[in-house]
Amino acid sequence: MAESTQHRKFQRLVQKFEPQSKLIRVWGLKGGVSAQTTKIEIRQPDGQSKKLVVRRHGPGDLERNSNITTDEFRLLRITGESGLPTPTPYYLDTSCEIFPTPYLVLDYVDGDTEFAPPSLDDFLLESATQLSRIHRADISNADLSFLPSLQDRCAEKIGTRPAKLDESIGEGRIREALESVWPWTPWNEAALMHGDFWPGNILWKDGRVAAVIDWEDAELGDPLADLAISRLEILTAFGIDAMKIFTERYESMMSLDFTNLPIWDLYAALRPAFRFADWAEDDVAERAMREGHRLFVAQAFETLSARH
Repeated sequence: MAESTQHRKFQRLVQKFEPQSKLIRVWGLKGGVSAQTTKIEIRQPDGQSKKLVVRRHGPGDLERNSNITTDEFRLLRITGESGLPTPTPYYLDTSCEIFPTPYLVLDYVDGDTEFAPPSLDDFLLESATQLSRIHRADISNADLSFLPSLQDRCAEKIGTRPAKLDESIGEGRIREALESVWPWTPWNEAALMHGDFWPGNILWKDGRVAAVIDWEDAELGDPLADLAISRLEILTAFGIDAMKIFTERYESMMSLDFTNLPIWDLYAALRPAFRFADWAEDDVAERAMREGHRLFVAQAFETLSARH
């Protein structure tokens, strides 16, 4: 798309929700596999400039849930009202008049992802604190019926084997272990889950979490499933000792039954099947991801074996 064409499209977008404002600048944001994010700057009638983010979900998300843009907009309103550090939803457009897919406009959060924290201990503590805040959020009066159920998704994923397994990650062995204990008892009360709480979805400012972003995978279920996803990502990024510290910090903040954690670890270990090449920036990154995954699966099986 030519730059002038892009500018015109986003100017039309701005006219939809702030007719008196003028588009100043448009530029893409790095990161994000499932959605396209664009940063825009507008000048408002009083002369003040304002930065916003335009978020458009990709074909995979839309195929999974055709209402995903509306759902994320609704969820961000609820998380904001619950006091969670999430971007404020500004505008939703499902008309597809400007772009072929719906989009939402969010307030721009000034912050950066952190993969080389100056203090790993502080990073792990703050990350665990934010994840526990999500899981302890009072959602009793919120209508979250639009979110998928983790239990339903598990039944579908474990109950139906794909035609082809990714044996490069040992998918067959992982599935056999999960199938042997399914359905397992949901020991913990269902909570709000982010669904992809990893360093790439956490924005930092001055050593503190500024926002947790990208909520398209949110669902309702056992918070240990969310913890397991984070554990795999922490191990891959910072090593197994960091994963253990992160888990200990989280456990100290939550009153949960952690019996099924190794089961949820194995469930989380199915996520990268046939996806490492898409997620990794290069071969070096892919090898690191695969090694982290191998260690993660090994520790889960070791924990389960020690119980028998």
